[in-house]
Amino acid sequence: MLEEKKLETKNYLKSALLLGTPIMLQGLLYNGGTFIDTLMIGQLGEASIAAVGVASQLYFFIMLFFFGVSSGSSIFISQYWGAGDRRGIQKVLGIGMLLNGSVSIIVALISTLYPSSIMHLFSYDPLVVAQGNSYLKVVGFSYIFTGISFFWALGFRSTGNARTPLLISIFCVSLNAIGNYLLIFGIGIFPEMGVAGAAISTSISRFIELMIYVVITTRHKESPMRLDFKFAFKFDKVFVKKFFKTCAPVIINEVFWALGMIFYKIAYSKIGTQALAAVQVVEAINNLFFVIIQGIANATAIIIGIKIGQGEERLARLYARYSMYLSFVCGVLITILIVFVSPQFLKLFNVSRSVSILAIYSMYVVAFLAPIKACNANIVVGVLRSGGDTKYSMYLEMGSVWLVGVPLAFLGSMVFHLTLPQIYLLVGCEEITKFIIGSFRIKSGKWYNNLTIL
Repeated sequence: MLEEKKLETKNYLKSALLLGTPIMLQGLLYNGGTFIDTLMIGQLGEASIAAVGVASQLYFFIMLFFFGVSSGSSIFISQYWGAGDRRGIQKVLGIGMLLNGSVSIIVALISTLYPSSIMHLFSYDPLVVAQGNSYLKVVGFSYIFTGISFFWALGFRSTGNARTPLLISIFCVSLNAIGNYLLIFGIGIFPEMGVAGAAISTSISRFIELMIYVVITTRHKESPMRLDFKFAFKFDKVFVKKFFKTCAPVIINEVFWALGMIFYKIAYSKIGTQALAAVQVVEAINNLFFVIIQGIANATAIIIGIKIGQGEERLARLYARYSMYLSFVCGVLITILIVFVSPQFLKLFNVSRSVSILAIYSMYVVAFLAPIKACNANIVVGVLRSGGDTKYSMYLEMGSVWLVGVPLAFLGSMVFHLTLPQIYLLVGCEEITKFIIGSFRIKSGKWYNNLTIL
């Protein structure tokens, strides 16, 4: 019995490493690209950092919608893949791409036609609004490309192929970084375009990323991610109802979670432009470390989803417990990394001493909360969603954000007039609430649902 348990533990850790490492690397590449973008734009001054940070909130919102659709779809894809049902995967691809594609077009139009309205939600600083407008008018086009390519990336991962999206990310992030350098500062024959140059570079790299996915899935006829138009867009009522019953809570969850994060930014903006600049720096640095959390949570979701599709209920539940221990250990590692490494990154930004002080103390608060945040990501994305328990995970996240986090953020900034680090600490009550309730749900075992059974 002991030997069997050791083997099961070894198999879980091996699978988590094989799947999680490419996902972590891809997240590191993506967030590393964002970090480099922020670093380059930061050389233009605090107003530029604040402008792009505010303008990026629309991208953040649409990305969470994409993640909601893709994450919800990946629940089905991983379970269908475990059950060997390729036709089921095709039906998921069709619905997911229609949803991401149509919404991305709408948001792209909002970004290009009404940039000032978006900027005024956060700031009325003329310089910040002007630079944000120039960024939004161009970058909006990239949302259309991102919606489809992001879905494909999560689809590849859900079938156990994390290598392909990783290689594509390596190329496209590198391309974006080079484009940013050339167009932001005007190197060689290229004009100096500032934040607008960053928007152009992002749009070009996103378009190329989408084209690569199109070529790969078209040429490889055996790929489970290849769209077969005979089946992909032929929906039956039973499947569509089942899809939205499972995925709608995930989409609603991500959309309202994204709105909550935007409201956090609005609360922080009440402190001033320096606070907005500090928040942008903090997020750029900390996202480099939190790819570890994302990798473990997404790998766990795939592993458990496949086991559920194969009918291995005991192993699925066992792996859920293992994933919690692993997430906590990774959270402690992140705490250590943030405390010792992030102050060195902060020195790279061209910001005032007051912004630096706000950023460094805020990062220490984030470091303190990292183990709990790691466990929460695994609870919601890794366990509850992979088991089809999407409605409960929706209530858990929305309740934590909107009943705890957002009210505390506005109380801290507008009533108690706290500093940015103090507000970060206050908002941490959201994570504590989520952890307590989520842990009880996992222990109850009610999260397990096999979605491949009609």
